[in-house]
Amino acid sequence: MKMGEDVRGAHSEGPQKLVLCVLCGLPAAGKSTFARALRHQLQQELGWAVGVVAYDDVMPEAVLEKASGAGPRPEFRSPSQWKLLRQELLKYLEHFLLAVINGCQMSAPASRTEAMWKDFITCLKDQDLIPSAPVEAQSLYPLTKTAVSRPLLLILDDNFYYQSMRYEIYQLARKYSLGFCQLFLDCALETCLQRNAERPRPLPAETIHQMGNKIEKPNPEKNAWEHHSLAIQSPACASEARLKLTDLLITALENPIKYVEENLEQKETDRLICSTNILHQADQTLRRIVSQTMKEAKDEQMLPHNLKLLAEELNKLKAEFLEDLRQGNKKYLCFQQTIDVSDVISFFHYEKDNIVRKYFSKQH
Repeated sequence: MKMGEDVRGAHSEGPQKLVLCVLCGLPAAGKSTFARALRHQLQQELGWAVGVVAYDDVMPEAVLEKASGAGPRPEFRSPSQWKLLRQELLKYLEHFLLAVINGCQMSAPASRTEAMWKDFITCLKDQDLIPSAPVEAQSLYPLTKTAVSRPLLLILDDNFYYQSMRYEIYQLARKYSLGFCQLFLDCALETCLQRNAERPRPLPAETIHQMGNKIEKPNPEKNAWEHHSLAIQSPACASEARLKLTDLLITALENPIKYVEENLEQKETDRLICSTNILHQADQTLRRIVSQTMKEAKDEQMLPHNLKLLAEELNKLKAEFLEDLRQGNKKYLCFQQTIDVSDVISFFHYEKDNIVRKYFSKQH
């Protein structure tokens, strides 16, 4: 397959190219080792940005045990809690993807498991996708040049033993018209059991047997959405398999999933998430303006009754501005690349001054 310059590295003019890659297989099949090698290969040979999100690292046992009250590997003891945590991690991924797609800062979800969110942020920092500078109580995260200047492959490393688990990733890719593919590490059960026994903290052999019985391998012939899938024999990856793998990834990159269904409600949700950074800046600034204005009114000895009415009007004005910002109703709130919060602030000052003059005229 012939590769264009934009595929090889330098980011072409146009929307950011993104691929979600599901890496699945039994425990101890060699997924994490394979993901690290693939990341190095793609960075060196194609110049891509590659991020590996290993579920075991982002959802460590301490988080899982706390959430479920279970012992080691509670996904088999508390499936409902495990599913909720997986869905929460998907929401984290969505926030990151939206920031990359729209070229804005990544916002922290309002509702999150702090330990898991911290590990997710650490994962992105360690791979130079967001800056590593520590910021206490940070709610907005800028992206690095690495994340936005070249094709980006996100490898999601987990067992994904049920088809439904992988389909959730496919739906996320379809939602934003991203590339999607699946890599299944086909490792013999006996080999996985042997490797697992050699680990410092092995899983119960019964757990791996159970997963071996449950696992639903990608089936491109049956499911059209699994068309871009490749089974790889572990641990070795022959040169022919490497060529197939590279071809699969490039094909996924160049052929994002087309999502033609109109979903206005979802578009509204996406816009709100992307505009969180603007809302945050505006909210903080408008709060300071209202507070300073009330202080000045008190210093000018405005009557208590008028002070109360002024505070009510200013807070109402602030709420209206923030709602307009959320809804994009005003001309200057059109959520384009050129949006400037200073325009919002300037207009707020204008409206605020009109209200203040009205109350000061009542004083005389």
